[in-house]
Amino acid sequence: MVKPNSIAALFSLIGFLIAPGLSETPAQQTTPLFKADVRLVEVYATVFDHDGRYMDGLKSSQFEIRDNGELCPVKSFEPVASEFSCAILMDRTGSMQNALPLVKNAINRFIDGLRDEDWMAVYTFNLVLKKAQDFTRNKNDAKQAVLRAIASGQTALFDSISHVSLELSTRRGKKAIVAFTDGQDTSSFLNPTTIMHRAKSLGIPLYFIAQGEALKKRTLVGTLMEISKGTGGETFAIDKLSQVDRVFQSISKDLQHSYMLTYEPPVAADSKWRTINLSIKGVRDARIRARNGYYPN
Repeated sequence: MVKPNSIAALFSLIGFLIAPGLSETPAQQTTPLFKADVRLVEVYATVFDHDGRYMDGLKSSQFEIRDNGELCPVKSFEPVASEFSCAILMDRTGSMQNALPLVKNAINRFIDGLRDEDWMAVYTFNLVLKKAQDFTRNKNDAKQAVLRAIASGQTALFDSISHVSLELSTRRGKKAIVAFTDGQDTSSFLNPTTIMHRAKSLGIPLYFIAQGEALKKRTLVGTLMEISKGTGGETFAIDKLSQVDRVFQSISKDLQHSYMLTYEPPVAADSKWRTINLSIKGVRDARIRARNGYYPN
């Protein structure tokens, strides 16, 4: 992600102007500006050994970052033990009427699995994005916000992702978005190409769980997969609602084994896509899940 302190403040102001109060925001109005000069790039990384086990305890000196092939020193480093901020984005459209109780239970179990030092916020969406609970460490408050959600309305997934990403980008330290949807996006102002560009520019890991009608159109699942891969997250397409709890638990575990590194990129001559390659010194068979690049503007 690209985020100097001054830009973070600008983003915060833009978010305020777009959605005063941030209690309920018409999704079509979420058209924030994401253009910024590059100063630092954030890279989130989850590292596995050859047996698929998490590699915790790595130090910043063991990571090597290359930007368009050019080696860049690590400026700051957040180990797996450090706290993180998680934005939970829950579909509350009309099609969720029957599925909502099970999804609520799965999300509340996910919240229970977060550490005491972690922060969480709950957003729900249909045609309107609603912040049901601002960032808190109080798990009971977050769970109550989940339980209050009522199913109704149409789907504006992309606009909601854009707005939550913008707001989350102003928070310091590690962060991620975990989103559940069961329907096609029928109402967003933003198109898939725009949301992919913006999500990749910010670089906040996005985890998607797609189910039901969301699986019937390959373009939607493909878009979600490209967004999650580009940000260092993951997309789960589940055939049965009974799988949702297991997937949320898997994401919870993943978040608690992630690193965050920042680096100062080389000066970019244009705003074209730049690749990021991350490796672990002295470890050949490590598998790393991290964002694969960014747009400098």
